[in-house]
Amino acid sequence: MKIYTWSNRKEQKGYTWSVSSGLFLLVAGLMFSTVSCNDYLDVVPDNVTTLDNAFSLKNEAEKYLFTCYSYIPKNGDGWFNIGIMAGDEIWLPQTDRTYWNPAFRIAQGNQNSNSPLLDAWRGYQFGASGGSDKRLFAGLRSCNIFLENVRNPGKVPDLTLDMRTRWIGEVEFLKAYYHYYMLRMYGPIPIIDANVSLDADVQASYVYRRPVDECVNYISALLDSSIAKLPDVVENDLQEMGRVTKPIALALKAKLWVMAASPLFNGNSDFAGFTGTEGELLFNPVYDPTKWQKAKEACKAAIDAAEGVGHKLHEYTNDPFGLADTTKIQLSVRQAVTEPWNTEVVWGNSNSYFWNSNMCQILLTGTKAQNRLPTPGVWEAPLKIAKMFYTSNGVPIEEDVTFNFTEYEQLRKATKNESYNIKTGYITARLNFDRENRFYADLGFDGGIWYKKDARSVDTAFYAQTKWADLGGAPSTLSWNETGYYIKKLVNWEMVFSDNDGTTYGQYPWPEIRLADLYLLYAEALNEVEPASTEAIVYLDKIRARAGLAGVVESWTNYSSNATKFATQDGLREIIHRERLIELAFEGHRFWDLRRWKKSAEELNKDITGWNYTGTTAATYYRETHIYSQTFVTPRDYLWPIGAEDTRKNPKLVENPGW
Repeated sequence: MKIYTWSNRKEQKGYTWSVSSGLFLLVAGLMFSTVSCNDYLDVVPDNVTTLDNAFSLKNEAEKYLFTCYSYIPKNGDGWFNIGIMAGDEIWLPQTDRTYWNPAFRIAQGNQNSNSPLLDAWRGYQFGASGGSDKRLFAGLRSCNIFLENVRNPGKVPDLTLDMRTRWIGEVEFLKAYYHYYMLRMYGPIPIIDANVSLDADVQASYVYRRPVDECVNYISALLDSSIAKLPDVVENDLQEMGRVTKPIALALKAKLWVMAASPLFNGNSDFAGFTGTEGELLFNPVYDPTKWQKAKEACKAAIDAAEGVGHKLHEYTNDPFGLADTTKIQLSVRQAVTEPWNTEVVWGNSNSYFWNSNMCQILLTGTKAQNRLPTPGVWEAPLKIAKMFYTSNGVPIEEDVTFNFTEYEQLRKATKNESYNIKTGYITARLNFDRENRFYADLGFDGGIWYKKDARSVDTAFYAQTKWADLGGAPSTLSWNETGYYIKKLVNWEMVFSDNDGTTYGQYPWPEIRLADLYLLYAEALNEVEPASTEAIVYLDKIRARAGLAGVVESWTNYSSNATKFATQDGLREIIHRERLIELAFEGHRFWDLRRWKKSAEELNKDITGWNYTGTTAATYYRETHIYSQTFVTPRDYLWPIGAEDTRKNPKLVENPGW
């Protein structure tokens, strides 16, 4: 799929729209040029300058359609994916600020209302090339222009009815998604259902925030309208991958209703007195259980639609090398994210490939040296994230009655039986032994095996050595890892080292929604509607089986100190939440999940720690070391600040509480 953007800034007849005041008075025909950092954004020829021309023929209207697509945030770029860097899941070194970005500064408590970081309200750069105006309100304006023109049967006369219907459905989805994205950040937002006429009084251009429930219902209705118009699958895989389909729209509706049913937006007393300028309560403080019922139904519809067109949990089956079962399980986990367009990816973001602009995969993997894998990069997982993964028995390390992790710093030498996870004979911390496959699939660590394609049939060829004096230690690199855990999950296993020609990296469209995500959302909704739901456990077990784990009931009954935990709603909720944090780790979900569960105040006030990266021996390296003390202010930090400039200039806007 090629996505085109308008290059001319010539004023045309049309409409206005405003976020705050005349400062943002935007003329509908005033198209902003965008700069692409990949091949998916091309510029429309300069002779296409008016809206009349834009919707005179199918070819020109299609370019405008792709303009609407171009506002999709580039979540495949870690510099701009809020969920990846703004929480506590991925950390950057304090000793080198080269790779610090606005999201990471939010993680360190630097968000502010004078100049909000990653400000989607006024607009921030979604692409690394810079210079692009990508605020989502501008995207909504473009969507409204498109819909008004293409819904008019007198426009684009060479457009067939079927194609016209599909295109309208696509842009209705995009309009819903941009509203959803803003709602998730800011809570109550303005609803931009139509652009304001150019000759309207300036007061008409002022927008005001609508109650959360009204926003949710509006987005849901818009998605319903799009779902009725969208195809089940794209018509041409080669040219249209990433275009919106019915399963994608149903999946977004599922995510919308689960978010709306969750504690942040459902009966949140923290915002009970928060009103708009019209005097309306922006948060309903009364819990509404019917939202979970709607979430349950939306999740099931999304799953049925996705499975109906062939989506399934990804499993690594192409095995020309005779790999061990352990290796294949771990490849299944990794490739569910990094295998382009694999069957598990319900929505792949073709507007954002990981990693085509700033080559962050280089930071994740380093280069080969004497068959050992040096420091895989500055993206690091805090020790608490390493502790989050289950034991090999499929239960939390603090609950396992078979394995004792109390002395997790204790040293131990890897045996041959552990050779697919840790280099035989290597001495590492007790925390790195007896863990589930997702721990080894997701994390690289000192002594840990890192299987790659150029290892051929030798599953254990590459392993990390990252103490201070090692080839992969801090003095050997310009930027080093301060926690001792590296984000292996996001690196395609087909990345290949080359001594002479450099290293090649497997790029892939960012997986916005995987089928595993939908299974976990459905399990969550089921448990809220039907406490301790056995069907919820069925969907958890599908994901656990792919990870090589026994089912919930078997694992907790046989190995947990809380053997009946799954038999209560609260217990199963805790299991579902942790399963979700593990399965979707490092994909940008944890940040938003902690918020909607109202768990951020608990988790983001914990210290960031890691191993002592300056240690030269196992005894000095494997000491938990304090790195940073995070601070999360509740309820303020649950919502983004709109910003002082906008609230000053638009008397109808109110700032979020605490900002």
